[in-house]
Amino acid sequence: MLFEEERKRSIVQFVEQRTRASVQELSLQLGVSESTIRRDLKELEEARLLKRTHGGAVSLQSVNFEAAFPDKADRLLDEKQRIAAKAVQMIQEGDAILLDGGTTTLQIARALKSFSNLKVITNSIMALNELKDCRNIEVSITGGMLRPDTMAFVGPMTERSLEMVRVDKAFLGTNGLDLQEGITTPNMLEAATKRKMIAVAKQSILLADHSKIGQVSFCKVADLNEIDHCILDSAVQGSFTRGLEAMDVGFTIV
Repeated sequence: MLFEEERKRSIVQFVEQRTRASVQELSLQLGVSESTIRRDLKELEEARLLKRTHGGAVSLQSVNFEAAFPDKADRLLDEKQRIAAKAVQMIQEGDAILLDGGTTTLQIARALKSFSNLKVITNSIMALNELKDCRNIEVSITGGMLRPDTMAFVGPMTERSLEMVRVDKAFLGTNGLDLQEGITTPNMLEAATKRKMIAVAKQSILLADHSKIGQVSFCKVADLNEIDHCILDSAVQGSFTRGLEAMDVGFTIV
């Protein structure tokens, strides 16, 4: 039987070679219990050597990876709630706003219920579900092709719907945020939808916790200087915020 460090090294190698692996196949491969594998995966994720998913793990080297919504919903929840609270402070009564799909924008939706005069357009089923009973908020859903991983509508129908509106502020999530590569996401349709959201908003505001910094996904959405403002959590390193300052991109740390 392998010692713990050898086992963890073998797990990382196995995941990197195959891009992803399930707890069950890792258990069989290494001859240890599934509970041991789950504990190892948790520690390896904390060491930023891989990313856990529902039932397994994926390599951090995979630019095409996207965790399913339930896998992301509770991760870094405190940071997401702080980012959302700051975003809500930027909204005024009477605004028309766009809410992108995502777990951080969902926290914004949950914080909007105290408003008495607001228009909200979203491509997110989760945000719609949060706001559907709010009589003082006029809610519109874009429609389009539903992506189960994000529980959001994307594609040509979504973009056509967005072309019909102009909003005061668009709040966007991202999978990757890098000074050189800009804003990225694993899916082409998702990237095109986000680009359209930026285009129809007077002000575009990007929401990103520190786990997104330095990550690069498959499809580019926009350069960072195409965004008006970023809201980031306090774990984001100063080298990144200095880069934003050099690009003259506004940001808030919460």
